[in-house]
Amino acid sequence: MKAIIWFTNNLRTLDHPLLHKACKEATTVEAFYCYDPSLFEEDLKGVVKIGPYRKKFLIESLLDLQEQLERLHIPLHIIVGKPEKEIPTLIENIGATDLFYQKNWHDEERQTEKAVRQNLNKQISYHSAYDQFLITPSELPFEVSELPRVFTVFRKQIEKQCSIAAPLPIPKAIDQNIKTKVSKEWETISKEVASIKNDPRTAFPFKGGSQAGLDRINSYFWDTDQVAVYKKTRNGMIGTSYSTKFSPWLANGSVSARTIYQMLKQYEIERTSNESTYWVFFELLWREFFKYVGLKHGNLLFKSGGILKKEFAQGQDTNLFLKWKEGNTSNSFINAHMKELSKTGWMSNRGRQNVASYWSKTLGQDWRRGAAYFESMLLDYDVDSNWGNWMYTSGVGNDPRDRIFDPNRQAKMYDPNGTFQKKWLQESLF
Repeated sequence: MKAIIWFTNNLRTLDHPLLHKACKEATTVEAFYCYDPSLFEEDLKGVVKIGPYRKKFLIESLLDLQEQLERLHIPLHIIVGKPEKEIPTLIENIGATDLFYQKNWHDEERQTEKAVRQNLNKQISYHSAYDQFLITPSELPFEVSELPRVFTVFRKQIEKQCSIAAPLPIPKAIDQNIKTKVSKEWETISKEVASIKNDPRTAFPFKGGSQAGLDRINSYFWDTDQVAVYKKTRNGMIGTSYSTKFSPWLANGSVSARTIYQMLKQYEIERTSNESTYWVFFELLWREFFKYVGLKHGNLLFKSGGILKKEFAQGQDTNLFLKWKEGNTSNSFINAHMKELSKTGWMSNRGRQNVASYWSKTLGQDWRRGAAYFESMLLDYDVDSNWGNWMYTSGVGNDPRDRIFDPNRQAKMYDPNGTFQKKWLQESLF
């Protein structure tokens, strides 16, 4: 078997089932990532799929992945171009007999996979697996079609009936000597990282890549014990310590949910187990829940009526959108969060709930336009978490209470001295 592994948003060697299988069974193993420049450029509507901050984080993650794979004697070929054109050419040139790839469930990814297959001119064996989950579909205590609508019901069933598998180790280095092919296009792109600077006010100053992700986990757990007070600080908005900040590495698969869970359980055994450490697991289950919402409902995530198929605001006021996006609304709490997002690619969970509710419910605008803007800007964009949370907050998803956030009340509760607002609006507000 001559294996080639197609990396997408699983940019790691630790707890990578497909890599593990290929290294165990194949005579030679090579890897590739397809970097599609069109995702980083404005489309006909002026929308950029992946903005500058996630682009920087992705490039850093790919450079880290190259180093990881080199230690296993596996070359990572980063191809610049359209997957359906470039991938079949690479597979033909390498003479691969088996293709390993992450199993996806959304149309864009599945259509790309279909196009790649159609353009392959040779017989090839396919191997795929789900590797984004904490608990895979086959391990659930119910069929995906029976996924509860309410998170609490899902959580209780998982906690009562499921055990979480240990992460797979990094495979042993294989006996081969194949050189990585680095294109001039990728060399040019990879140097762009240096031109994208972090705003000194950012709450997320970290780099992309597995090593940086594992360093962050170790720091948050073992060096600072911040995990032991997470529940008390999680509604914060300033600095690196108020929340775990694990989500960007989870989103592009530099670190797996199972790895975080295992390290969390180890911390609970060796240091302390309390309400805060449980709450980190609670947040991992929220991520898991939205993954399954996406798997169950598919394209309903992107429909105006969401998974409830209900009538909802569909305002398309471009002037309002620009004011909201640029942080020029009539509400300073909203403005501060939107300016933070535009300058750093990051926003606290508290901020995300407020600006989403304000956009869809207070302004009465189409929630999908806000979700698409988040997709472009967020460092930690994850299709299921992003669109699932926007549905939830906008009243067309999994929230049984359909609440509306009052940003003035929220500001008094979570930014009583206006510190966060002053930080981003750079003016005295109180």
